[in-house]
Amino acid sequence: MFSFVLKRIALLVPIFFGVTLMAFGFIRMLPGDPVAALAGERDMTPERHAEIMLKLGLDKPVWQQYLDYIWNLLHGDFGTSVLTNRPILDEFLELFPATIELGLTAMVLAVVIGVPIGIFAAVKRGTFYDQGIMGISLVGYSMPIFWWGLLLIILFGGIWGLTPISGRISFLFDVETVTGFLLIDSLLSDEEGAFASAMHHMILPTIVLGTIPLAIIARQTRSAMLEVLSEDYVRTARAKGLSPLRVYGLHALRNAMITVITVIGLQVGTLMAGAILTETIFSWPGIGKWIIFSVFSRDYYAVQGGLVLIAMIIMTVNLVVDLLYGMINPRILHTGS
Repeated sequence: MFSFVLKRIALLVPIFFGVTLMAFGFIRMLPGDPVAALAGERDMTPERHAEIMLKLGLDKPVWQQYLDYIWNLLHGDFGTSVLTNRPILDEFLELFPATIELGLTAMVLAVVIGVPIGIFAAVKRGTFYDQGIMGISLVGYSMPIFWWGLLLIILFGGIWGLTPISGRISFLFDVETVTGFLLIDSLLSDEEGAFASAMHHMILPTIVLGTIPLAIIARQTRSAMLEVLSEDYVRTARAKGLSPLRVYGLHALRNAMITVITVIGLQVGTLMAGAILTETIFSWPGIGKWIIFSVFSRDYYAVQGGLVLIAMIIMTVNLVVDLLYGMINPRILHTGS
């Protein structure tokens, strides 16, 4: 087990440096001058420009800037925002609970609905139910987030007036921040109706962000179950007269779960990418909206730090998924595959 974990961690090292290189290069390919965006073009003089370049370390060769950036990262310094003059890590941790809250609810929605309907479609293979579920999941997978989000806003928020269209809670409530997770903080507060308002505001963003993962999980669960249902041990379990619940839930699903967990782990990246558009559409004060603002503001350090921190979270989730493989199928620990 220990050697298995070490191998997986060792694989993350080159990925980490690749991510830092991509984040470092990406922001520098964006058009515009970050110094001019910071100081204002009207007040910019050559002397002022050179002074800010020196302060930000942008006067150094690009390779030296990258080495300095890596050195700072290895010491836990993700940089300081040129706009707010606050540490990037502090801003990230302040906004991250909002993104986590939205991402978790979207993932719960995707798993709770996607896995059962995927199993049902596999059991009913070739029937009207199977074709209908797979057809709907294909539509859900194909819908762009920005289009789907705007459509739901128009229907549920505009025409029918059933749900709020922006923010995390009604402006009528002033919930004290304790954990950063508004659902928890609203429960802890004494304000009546705060939790209901927070839940109400979460409906549309959760549906929009969870639709694509739900469709992928449903389709992959069906595929994994179909592969397992054709195995000899499943046919043997049926021949023994075991109940469908034991055949599908115990024997088949357990062996199909490796594929399903892999898909669920990979959807973390999808959720992070989708959060950028979802949070922008619904004015959700999380990491996605913060990164978009930083890109338009040419805040090099905020974009770099944000992308690296998100990548580290995704890598950590994938490591946890690898460890779950070993728990589900101990043979993987011995083969190291």
